[in-house]
Amino acid sequence: MSSIIFTILIGIGATLVMDLWSLLRKSLFGLHPTNWGLVGRWIAYMKQGKFRHKTITDAEPISGEQLIGWLAHYVIGIGYAVLLIAVCGQPWINKPTLAPALILGIVTVIAPFFILQPGMGAGIAASRTPNPNSTRLHNLINHAVFGLGLFLSALVVKSFVLR
Repeated sequence: MSSIIFTILIGIGATLVMDLWSLLRKSLFGLHPTNWGLVGRWIAYMKQGKFRHKTITDAEPISGEQLIGWLAHYVIGIGYAVLLIAVCGQPWINKPTLAPALILGIVTVIAPFFILQPGMGAGIAASRTPNPNSTRLHNLINHAVFGLGLFLSALVVKSFVLR
């Protein structure tokens, strides 16, 4: 299997782990999963030159925003896997370890803090949300779970796909 296929599979797997965590989080803590349709709306408005919103929920809905948001979510997950492999290379593919994947997952929280949330009207690091510290903590946990998902997905791909 090529390293490209490996990378795509672990990116998809890690994103799926994050989504499963989101469902578990909802049942355990009553926290709603991310609305990827709103992310899709934000992305769709970029085509019109609008990169920042007072609040994305006030923006007029866009046809296909759910699909755009979900596709973006998985493409970004694959992109983060590409970053992991670019940094760690073939040695990590040969023998995945938790630390690099977990560190990368945690570092990726920079994107929602400084790009996504400000663009959607939530402020830098969710500063304009009703409970910013709680939102930040959950974002950090979600991205750590994504990092764990990179590691677990690599183990699964090596065990079941690469055999």
